Amino acid sequence: MSIFNTLNISASSLTAQRLRMDVASSNIANAETTRATINEDGEYEPYQRKMVSLQPNTPQFKSFLHTARYGTSSEINGTKVNGIITDQAPFKNVHNPTHPDADEDGFVQYPNVDPLKETVDMMSATRSYEANITALNASKDMLLKALEIGR
Repeated sequence: MSIFNTLNISASSLTAQRLRMDVASSNIANAETTRATINEDGEYEPYQRKMVSLQPNTPQFKSFLHTARYGTSSEINGTKVNGIITDQAPFKNVHNPTHPDADEDGFVQYPNVDPLKETVDMMSATRSYEANITALNASKDMLLKALEIGR
């Protein structure tokens, strides 16, 4: 195990939480976008909410081989971004006959984005980011103290 593993683990989590904040801010920015994409019929569709899928960074087979051969583990755990997925929840129908995107009944389809939910998700990502910064700083301080012992 390297002395930098804790720094690498915190760095992977910082990257993942930063992506969560970026996606949540993108969702908030597009909460009123009624013309985001064009479907296969050539019609505009509202913006669809995006979500980040995270998973633990599990060791791969080559790390088990490295452990068996050299007796030391080369794995670095942390957080891995699985991907950005699209929320399949239905769009919100709002009656607004004066809107340019209103259908013949006067309803407009708005994105399936709830600004309150996105704000909570952003606050959660921010708190996780801050916790990882604290862990990163603690690891850095421990490494510096270890260097001071050698003087």
